[in-house]
Amino acid sequence: MRGVDLSGLVVYLHTGTVRGGVVTYAIPPLMIKQSFSTSGEVVMSLSRFFTVHILVIGIVVALSQPTLCEAKGVGPDFAALAKKVNPTVVNIRTAKNIKPKQRLRRPQQNPFGNNFFDDFFNRYFDEMPQERPHREQSLGTGFIISSDGYILTNNHVVNGADEVMVKLSDGREVKGEIKGADEKVDLALIKISEKERLPFAELGDSDSLEVGEWVMAIGNPFGLSHTVTAGIVSAKGRVIGSGPYDDFIQTDASINPGNSGGPLFNAEGRVVGVNTAIIAGGGGGIGFAIPISMAKTIISQLRESGKVTRGYLGVRFQPLTADLAKSFGLESDKGALIASVEKDAPAEKAGLKAGDVIVEFDGRPIAEGSELPRYVAATPIDKKVKVVIYRDGAKKDISLVVGKLKEKDGEAGTDSKEPDRIGITVQEISKDIADRLGIQDSKGLVITEVKPGSSAEDAGVAVGSIIIEFNGRRPETVNAYNALVAMLKKGDVMRLLLRRPDGTVHYVALKVE
Repeated sequence: MRGVDLSGLVVYLHTGTVRGGVVTYAIPPLMIKQSFSTSGEVVMSLSRFFTVHILVIGIVVALSQPTLCEAKGVGPDFAALAKKVNPTVVNIRTAKNIKPKQRLRRPQQNPFGNNFFDDFFNRYFDEMPQERPHREQSLGTGFIISSDGYILTNNHVVNGADEVMVKLSDGREVKGEIKGADEKVDLALIKISEKERLPFAELGDSDSLEVGEWVMAIGNPFGLSHTVTAGIVSAKGRVIGSGPYDDFIQTDASINPGNSGGPLFNAEGRVVGVNTAIIAGGGGGIGFAIPISMAKTIISQLRESGKVTRGYLGVRFQPLTADLAKSFGLESDKGALIASVEKDAPAEKAGLKAGDVIVEFDGRPIAEGSELPRYVAATPIDKKVKVVIYRDGAKKDISLVVGKLKEKDGEAGTDSKEPDRIGITVQEISKDIADRLGIQDSKGLVITEVKPGSSAEDAGVAVGSIIIEFNGRRPETVNAYNALVAMLKKGDVMRLLLRRPDGTVHYVALKVE
């Protein structure tokens, strides 16, 4: 190595991030020159140099670790959290008495007048097994929301039950009374009578919940009492087609059958949601919870009167697409496009018209049309609100007084004005549509148009058919239907169960375009 020019030699040892900065370690050429003169000295000098510098690197990396941990964040103490809130969660067992269907009566006289058919009727009516009365039982979850024994759960957990039994965390089982239920949002309020004050869950603020926050679910999946699972908030504002007011919190915390009605807690131990639905498949599943901020207004009404009243505008709207927005001279496709206004409804009295685009309701901006029904429904009856619209490309403020929604009126919905990706147009059944198509149904969705050359036409779908099921679910509003269609991908094969105009019921499989 004698006489070798080392002036341009730089040996890099490590490059890394330490407390927010990039650090590079190198051997200066002068140090190498001065540290040896023979080949043996080279080995010894480099050995000593690398040993010292590797120790320095190790110390620096070790010092950097707390910062890395801080960046990742530390999760909540789920053990302490579960211990704190577990006593507020209850197991709900329901029983429903099923009466046997009326047995067919044997004709008094053989209509065919011969012995052969006498034998047939004897065997058919006398040997037909008799259905017996029985009880159907199901399990669910709920949570105590007040010390005097009010319990919140899902409506589908207790709907139609003849008996409701509530099992507390200490093993006691007491009879529960259904005080009220809201089918549209799927909530129910139960009351139990206990002399002592009960532990209850504190209701949080789901509006301030952020995507990525830790959450914990407690429930009774498959009858396994007080099962605790944890995860994060995956998304907010999910529409899954379960009803007109969908606004679900999506979570990856494991939720299974039996968890329905159970609480979803945040890291502080406050309830932020009511576990309600799952979408399972492929070895995994996604859970959905009703936001507790939405549930609070419903709880107070159920507690006071046992029923829920909602605000009413009297408009039908449709999604505002980019092309429609452009045709109306709008720069954005945010808002709800009014397709029609009901006669003598609050909207008509205030001067709203078909073609108006609602972009703000009572101070709340409307990003998507599906938000409008929720905002209207949650508005107190007879409240005067400001509605901001676009009409003929110009922004305009309109004042109106919110009316009361009648159950038969239905909620502000949408009309599907053009065929969707499976080639059909649907509308919510009204009296006029029923009369025009000659159908008896008073609610649900009817197919009003089939796109020529579509997979729907190829499958023989007929105008006037009633949608009974969409991939195993029954959408009763166009909002719910559109949400299900939006979940489909191009090339997917989906299934419809239809009742044709001739009364026959059949399945069809359609390919998504």
